[in-house]
Amino acid sequence: MPASFETSLLTDMYEFTMLDAAMKSGTANRHCVFELFGRRLPTTRRYGVVAGTGRVLEAMARFEFSPEQIQWLAEKKIVSDTALEYLSDFRFKGTISGYAEGECYFPGSPLLTVEGTFAECTLLETLLLSIYNYDCAVASAASRMTIAAHGRPCLDMGARRGHERAAVSAARAAVIGGFAGTSDLESAKRYGIPAIGTAAHAFTLLHDSERQAFDAQIASLGPSTTLLVDTYNVTEGVKTAVEAARAAGGELGAVRLDSGDLVAQAFTVRGQLDSLGATSTKITVTSDLDEYAIAALGAAPVDSYGVGTRLITGSGVPTAALVYKLVSRENHEGTMVGVAKKSASKNTVAGKKYAGRLYDEDGYASEEVLVTGSAEEAAAFFEENGARALQVPLIVDGEILASGSISSAEASRSWRRAGALRLWLRHRLVTCARAMNCLTRHGVCPKANPLFQRVTSKDSALFAAVGLR
Repeated sequence: MPASFETSLLTDMYEFTMLDAAMKSGTANRHCVFELFGRRLPTTRRYGVVAGTGRVLEAMARFEFSPEQIQWLAEKKIVSDTALEYLSDFRFKGTISGYAEGECYFPGSPLLTVEGTFAECTLLETLLLSIYNYDCAVASAASRMTIAAHGRPCLDMGARRGHERAAVSAARAAVIGGFAGTSDLESAKRYGIPAIGTAAHAFTLLHDSERQAFDAQIASLGPSTTLLVDTYNVTEGVKTAVEAARAAGGELGAVRLDSGDLVAQAFTVRGQLDSLGATSTKITVTSDLDEYAIAALGAAPVDSYGVGTRLITGSGVPTAALVYKLVSRENHEGTMVGVAKKSASKNTVAGKKYAGRLYDEDGYASEEVLVTGSAEEAAAFFEENGARALQVPLIVDGEILASGSISSAEASRSWRRAGALRLWLRHRLVTCARAMNCLTRHGVCPKANPLFQRVTSKDSALFAAVGLR
């Protein structure tokens, strides 16, 4: 059976049973505030990168129930007839705000704030988490890899190493994390990401000789193409590649190394290319790269990196471990009250949060602040302290305010609009943190003013030291 066009069944069953029970108890229409956030970061990470917002907006545009889905829910007796009637005419009419894609986040950061009735908000839990948990994990991994690359382009080649649809999402998230292109054509088409790719070893093995394979590729793609030179012997492959390009009337664009000791090989190949006069020919490397392998190649004469498995799997952290929790709801008197879990190691903080970045006297970002209270009180606090508000409206009263199908150029512009924490600055934060051998540690610091709580780096000098402004 083909997959549904609608995204409404990308949910866990308990979302429907909670909806049904709440309708029977008369609480389904209580106004609620849910927040999507992470309790902690992986031990290997100092920050996370927000990604997935555009895909959420795409999914929300299709979050409705078809007659076939309603019939299936009825046949399986998932919910009552009353709930089925509600779902048959369902459209999300609430409001969603959140961090811009490309922002960094920390424990407790309200990446998304969802407001509406309990009935409509609870149905979104699994959809939102499934998108954000994956996309943020990939974007965070991509960001670490581009740090290690020190300005050299990183390219997504992970399409063959994951689920076919995950590959599309991963490429988008990778670009948000700083990658320059993707081998996945569906993602390139959908999101306007530059497409990259030339040939695999099979193309060389197809031909009677390496030279015939190179000639065929150059005839198709031109001498500026990238030739894979390690099918047989790298030294002979490089020589043959340069000769084939010159025979076609140009200089070879690049060679690709995909095996062996890449550091040593890169130095050897660079020397060989220069001795042949192919000084403009670049070197790209692939083969199970991650941020650590890329960092190890930092001193090698490498011009770009192709990353596959480790990127699409989050480089050891395949999920961002985000959660979706109710933080405020309407009581029986119609008054909004904060609610929180007290579960051991899984406690939450009550009340809707407004997030901002604070700056020191030199204009450098020093803290991330979460303010509880009214929107007016939060705005006043931000203005008084010179904080930049982090959350932007995404959906207002059911109306989607932006398109999810952003191109890479549009994404880049959105990062620049985001303000203080630019991508390269965020990278410098982590680099500095490593150098100082310290984590970006966050904790809740109650103040005399009960309106806000501050989630801040206890190493506040860290932000100033790396130039975050």
